[in-house]
Amino acid sequence: MQDWFLGLHPIQQALAGTLFTWFVTALGAATVFFFKSIDKRILDSMLGFAAGVMIAASFWSLLAPAIEMSEASGQPGWLPALAGFLLGGFFLWAVDKVLPHLHMGLPTSKAEGLKTSWGRNLLLVMAITLHNIPEGLAVGVAFGAAASGLPGASLAGAIGLAVGIGLQNFPEGAAVAIPLRREGLSRRRSFMIGQASGMVEPVAGVLGAAAVLLIQPLLPYALAFAAGAMIYVVVEELIPEAQTNRDVHSATIGVMIGFAVMMLLDVALG
Repeated sequence: MQDWFLGLHPIQQALAGTLFTWFVTALGAATVFFFKSIDKRILDSMLGFAAGVMIAASFWSLLAPAIEMSEASGQPGWLPALAGFLLGGFFLWAVDKVLPHLHMGLPTSKAEGLKTSWGRNLLLVMAITLHNIPEGLAVGVAFGAAASGLPGASLAGAIGLAVGIGLQNFPEGAAVAIPLRREGLSRRRSFMIGQASGMVEPVAGVLGAAAVLLIQPLLPYALAFAAGAMIYVVVEELIPEAQTNRDVHSATIGVMIGFAVMMLLDVALG
């Protein structure tokens, strides 16, 4: 199995990695067939865990390699990291303003982006899609970076990132599907919307890997871009949603555990 994976083209590796993250999202969403509701503290912990994984991945798997690659190529280490990071955040901000979407738990009248006649379910899927683009992009860019042979990037590190993103996708899938079931949707529809949250990741992963393979000088910028986009999602969505309850400790503990798990994976495998 390991030899088979190593023999794949980097774009195929990125596709396999992001199909894994999508599959874990679907597993998380499948919990809706067993539970109709979930304790708010558990939900907050799940969202906090996802935020912690994404914060750790942004530095250990993306920004740190971007800085190391830049310095190895003779560029100022901070330049691609800073430019890519800010551009990634700006990109998500711009898409957030344009793409019609609705955050979980809000009435349809609170939909963001351009005005549209789309139904509530489609608006929810769009919000989740926006959230998952940076995750798929990060995994794809990591596999593309591993194929570049530059310092700071390794196949083991890319696999570790895919595993980390997959781990945080399980609670994310559940955190989407179970509240929808509580709102009155059928188990099947709640599951379909929940697993749909990960469908964009293989697309973004393949595009990310292909881009850095075709234009290798973009690699440090692409890594930092994915980091900026992920941090934007964490600050814009995950942390605020995790702290809507008075008990903020559950979310905070979740962030700490998620960060520690992702850091362990990256350091141990990378």
